Amino acid sequence: MIDKKNNQKIYYLFLFSHLILWTLIPTFSNINLPLDTIEALAWGSNLEWGYYKHPPFSAFSVEIFYSLFGNQDWSYYLLSQLFVIVAFISIFKLSDELLNNKVLSLISILLLEGIYFYNFTTPEFNVNVSQLPFWGLSLYFAWKCIKFNNTFDYIYLGIFLGLGVLSKYLFFYLILGINFLFFYFCFKERKISFKNILICGLISFIILIPHIVWLTENNYSTIFYGLKRTGGVGTLSDHIIFPVTFILKQSIILIPFFVMSLFLIKKFRFQSNFKNQKIIFLIFTVILPICFVVLTSIIMGVKIRTMWMTPFYLALGTLILLIFRKNINIKKIKKFYITFLFLFILSPLTYLTISLKDESKRTDYPGKEISRLVQNKWDENFINEIKIVIGDEWSAGNLSYHLKSRPIWVNDLNNIKLDLKDTQGVIYTGNPKILKKVCPGVYGTIKPIGYCMIGKR
Repeated sequence: MIDKKNNQKIYYLFLFSHLILWTLIPTFSNINLPLDTIEALAWGSNLEWGYYKHPPFSAFSVEIFYSLFGNQDWSYYLLSQLFVIVAFISIFKLSDELLNNKVLSLISILLLEGIYFYNFTTPEFNVNVSQLPFWGLSLYFAWKCIKFNNTFDYIYLGIFLGLGVLSKYLFFYLILGINFLFFYFCFKERKISFKNILICGLISFIILIPHIVWLTENNYSTIFYGLKRTGGVGTLSDHIIFPVTFILKQSIILIPFFVMSLFLIKKFRFQSNFKNQKIIFLIFTVILPICFVVLTSIIMGVKIRTMWMTPFYLALGTLILLIFRKNINIKKIKKFYITFLFLFILSPLTYLTISLKDESKRTDYPGKEISRLVQNKWDENFINEIKIVIGDEWSAGNLSYHLKSRPIWVNDLNNIKLDLKDTQGVIYTGNPKILKKVCPGVYGTIKPIGYCMIGKR
């Protein structure tokens, strides 16, 4: 049996190693930041309370880091891992409350290294990663609300639920699970303060008000974009094929997780009391949100993309350990740690190998070099700074990130209120054939993108 002191050392070593490893590996192996991170940085250059694809929190996060570190790629890999680590700490604290065992609480987060959402995909800071700390913290404070019925816990929960929705709308699935949980405990098991529930909801709503206002002013474009991304071909088979495909993909993703579990559990026999408050809590907050996702796919015939499930499995290890606790064989824990170390090392090595060998990835895009060439061309022709870059989030977004003046990114000039006569310093990016014909300034091409520059001579 591992003593308390060693367990604490392993816990801190794990968090530190994960943070450093997954910050350094992409820093040294990638030439350019991933697509979603560049996209968030593009949005962050022109902060609003929403964007046509997503709510604004991921953009807020990267812009804070840009103000601190500028265009240093490593800082955004660090940002992503900080979000992951906060989620791990939250789940560890939740597990400690539910399992009342430091060793099992540690195992509950080590098991997460068997799910590639929490390692291999994390260098790309995006809306999925942005949800992780708020998902973990919401679970932790939801349990504290059930356990203590303390108003301050409901206040914290309301804050984290609101910020979670500002990261991505899929957070509503967790909110649904927590709402059903509260009503269950309110009417079935024990009395919890309905007033506190209202306080929690009110705080979340207040946090969301600016985004709701933005949504109404922008014709709910973010919601329609999400619906478009899930769309099938509109046939009856969509209601069967999409949910079945989703379940199969998720099952494959979870194989390493369950393999790790095999080294802990003697027999997968359900011996837990499913009337136990702790089990009920995890069923409502882990299983029910996943069921809601499957049900959405069945009823609406929509496609659920694999990465959308990133936060949903954070407490899965805790649930497995709680259900099969009587069947856990602590004597096999060394084999578990060996398996964990194997996966812990394999994942970054795989990432590093793919990153170095495959030169066709977005992270091999020479964004910094292209921006340098564009800046040189600009300096040869104009005396003012570049204020605005216009185009898609990738081509124009990379310019916004790499250029020394940190120009504002916009997809379309119609979406902003700027007087070009006063600001000037504009670069259009896009189809070179079209830009060449209509460009009123200096035109250039860096294949396959065309650049039209308009500035003061």
